[in-house]
This record gives sequence, structure tokens and C-alpha cells, in this order.
Amino acid sequence: MSKSVEFFFDFGSPTTYLAWTQLPRICAEAGAELIYRPMLLGGVFQATGNASPIEVPAKGKHVMLDLQRFAKRYGVPMTFNPHFPINTLGLMRGAVAVQLRQPERFDDYVKTIFQAMWVDAQNLGDLAVLGKVLAAGGFDPQALLALTGEQEIKDALKATTEEAIKRGAFGAPIMFVGDQMFFGQDRLDFVREALNA
Repeated sequence: MSKSVEFFFDFGSPTTYLAWTQLPRICAEAGAELIYRPMLLGGVFQATGNASPIEVPAKGKHVMLDLQRFAKRYGVPMTFNPHFPINTLGLMRGAVAVQLRQPERFDDYVKTIFQAMWVDAQNLGDLAVLGKVLAAGGFDPQALLALTGEQEIKDALKATTEEAIKRGAFGAPIMFVGDQMFFGQDRLDFVREALNA
């Protein structure tokens, strides 16, 4: 496929969850490849001086309403996680580990984590809870945890995060169609237009 969408994502972002529910269909309809690029949103925030809109009380209340509106529009389940914000370092290293070592299970991992985070509202910052979620998804929690400690995995996540920042990322989700960058799940129409141009 000559057309593609690079999807820089972090499981800790509710808008990224919403984008993920739509992007596979958008790409399929356009005959485009969806390329998953796990990054660490905390690293992006630190480098750019940005922060979650939820942290601004007045804006946060409005964002929560918009999240529900978009979930309803898309026809997808969504529960705002009461444990938010969750440190996603281990989750994102897990994504890199599965992507590199078990690519055939990558979609399963992404679905398992997004479902647990933004539908079942699990506290994935708790290793015991995460272990149960991974086991239920058909993963070996101890083996996966061991992989996340490997230097190659750590370096790969760091490199992708740094690449995203260099290319202009300041939050999540970030999507690239060629050199065009699109931020936020509410810009998916622009992604679709870029693919169909």
C-alpha cells in the first residue's frame, strides 16, 4: 500500500482510545495501511510543556462531555477511568515488546489494554490488576513484564517518542499522512480527506 496513517499513541489518552475505534475502518475504506507507533505521552508533555486538558478544571469538565458525545456518535462504549491519570510507561513498553517480539499478537494487546483502560475502567497502574487483565487477554504477564525491562524495548519506545516530538507532536493522538500532521480524534475527517486526496 502506498497510502498509510502513522498513529502515534499512548493508552493513557481517552481521545486516543476514541481515535483507535475509528482508524482501522477509515484506513480500510481508503485502502491505506495503519501503522501503530507507540510513544510515551508523558515524555511528549515534558518536552513540549503541554499537559492534559483534564488538568484544567473548566476545560476538563467540557472535555469529559465531548468524550461522551464522540463515543455516542461513534457507537462505542466508553467509561472515563477514575484512576486517571495512570502512569503508562509499562503499558507502552509492553506495546513495543509485543510489536517487536510477538507482532501477530499486537492487535490483541492493543485491544486488551484499551478495553481495560477506557471501557472497564481498570487501574492498570496496579501490577496485580494489570497481570489479571493480561492473563485474561491470553498473555503471560511475567514473560511480558520481563520483556519490558529489556534495554532494546526501552530504547525503542524512547526513540519513537523523540521522533514524534521532532516531527511536531505535543499530545495524543498524533496521526501523520505523509508529512501532514493531525492532532486529536476530532480531526479524523481531515485524516480521511488526506487519504482520499
